[in-house]
Amino acid sequence: MAKKPAKKAPARAGSNNAATAVAGGIPVVGAREACPCGSGRRYKACHGREASHAVQELVPRPFEGLAGEGDWVALRELVPAATVPLTLTAEALKGANGEVPSVTLATVLPMAWPAMRRQDGSVLLGLQTHGSSGDISRDLGDALVQALAVEPGTPVPPRRPAADAPRLQELLDHSAPFEPVLHSGFEFWLDDAESATGEVAASLESANATIIPTVRLTSVDTAYWCSVTDKNHLRWVMPYAEDELLDALARLAAKDQEAPGEARRTGVAAADAGAGLGADTKLVGSFRAHGLTVPVWDLPAEMTAEECEKPAAAFVERLAGALAENAPLTAAERRARAGLVNRQVTLG
Repeated sequence: MAKKPAKKAPARAGSNNAATAVAGGIPVVGAREACPCGSGRRYKACHGREASHAVQELVPRPFEGLAGEGDWVALRELVPAATVPLTLTAEALKGANGEVPSVTLATVLPMAWPAMRRQDGSVLLGLQTHGSSGDISRDLGDALVQALAVEPGTPVPPRRPAADAPRLQELLDHSAPFEPVLHSGFEFWLDDAESATGEVAASLESANATIIPTVRLTSVDTAYWCSVTDKNHLRWVMPYAEDELLDALARLAAKDQEAPGEARRTGVAAADAGAGLGADTKLVGSFRAHGLTVPVWDLPAEMTAEECEKPAAAFVERLAGALAENAPLTAAERRARAGLVNRQVTLG
């Protein structure tokens, strides 16, 4: 995920507070409390009944159709601190309360707010928030619409969007580029981070301490290098159908197993034909995230993001060849595939 394990839970804790969630415009409260609608009945017998029976529209690939789908997935699940300028359609801007200088997607916002409108009228939309509708795109679309309508200097609280709330696909200009900018800290939260003092400064320092250094490769699409304590990783969001991709990765991984010990140690065979990215690198498994598959490589601690660029570009060519193969998997390839599947983890 985007944060170190010990720190990740607090980053989203605010989004899971039942007292602040909203269902159909009515705040969610305890089942035995009076319903906030004023009916005089307990919540569980009034709007709580409606909320508990609400149909969840589960959308397994919520960012499909958006420019940069793979980067949306990466910023949602893998990248700690990043922003992306968004371009809205003219129709979406009709609901804006006054002029909107800019709309920016951010991985995380303070207090895990879904969105906020800053004092200058610009909007920040938080991507790593808790969804409530079963469709992350609809949750984000609803938060964006709210942010455009509120007064400057106002955060948007979490709520359950209406069934007909707009999705991001209806609000964003699909022809505009999606170009993430990665940050080493969350200073983008503030207009003037250097002047932050007291609790604000302390909160910012605490948030920055959770960040895992991350770099987006430039030679290939949607591949992210990150550095942890004793090794580095490359996590690469890929647009291919899961079964086809796993077959192709298995074909390449099997070639690594066939390589002589010395060639395997030096990475020569992996660079020429296998699933590795050079000496002492290894394809260790994959994530499944929002309808896409994210293979993960272990890298030596000294291997920088820049040193990944050339091997990653060469791997694209090998992967294309493996994807084009249609012969049944060999016994070795089936074993390699089983190993990849057993190590697959679902995110989100």
